[in-house]
Amino acid sequence: MVAIIISNLTNLYYPEVLAELTQRLSVKGIRVLLFSLAAESEVDDVLDQVWRYRVDGAIVAARLNPSQLAAFADRGVPVVLYNRIGEGLPAASVCCDSTSGEHALVEGLVEAGHRQFGIIAGPADSYVGEERVQAAQKRLHQLGREAIIVRGNYDYESGDTCLRELMKITGRKLDALICANDLMAIGAIDCARINFEMDVPRELSIVGFDGVGPAKWLAYQVTTVRQPVRRMTEAAVSMLIERIEQPGILPEQRLFAGELLPGQSARLG
Repeated sequence: MVAIIISNLTNLYYPEVLAELTQRLSVKGIRVLLFSLAAESEVDDVLDQVWRYRVDGAIVAARLNPSQLAAFADRGVPVVLYNRIGEGLPAASVCCDSTSGEHALVEGLVEAGHRQFGIIAGPADSYVGEERVQAAQKRLHQLGREAIIVRGNYDYESGDTCLRELMKITGRKLDALICANDLMAIGAIDCARINFEMDVPRELSIVGFDGVGPAKWLAYQVTTVRQPVRRMTEAAVSMLIERIEQPGILPEQRLFAGELLPGQSARLG
């Protein structure tokens, strides 16, 4: 039996990941226990529940601190981290190269001549969201640009409320918006068109990240970076089974490149 620990934030990306993981484990005859988090900071409470079961391993799409990683090791339960790396202690992990993806988005926006940047981040305890924001912010700084950062909650409403906040801060001079996920980008696109009567992307370019299905809808066609979910979940399951069958295998990190998907929501150079 394998435990899957994953965030239940309003995020279109994670249901896809969960479906792929459970399908791959089921094909191999492995039962799955699902533990969902309202926020990544709630891991301790969920682990208390996990230890009540005799799990053979775990795939965790949440931030684990050194003491939490040590708890898995002390119990002899192998763990594979999904889209994050171990903090303080080495751990097996599967990650999308968010840094390269954000760099590609930023470079395209700068080359297209954008000057006033905004970033809609996710919750502060989200490892993936912070990695994306820091990568975008660093690359902008290297290219002589700065960005105003506001925080959302990965949901559609955040795209609306955060864009309103950025417009107020910039005096409606914002011309490029980087969102930490596609759902916030979709919310921002609707807000820009309906509430500010702006042409996207002529007046405002908006980019996301993940490459979820709705981002491809004709009404949005979000410029984004697609994560190779199938390859990443296949690797996560394979690595976990190896560690269940062969305890003591050294930790390794597998990094997968994302695919830049130019859409109709942004002008890229």
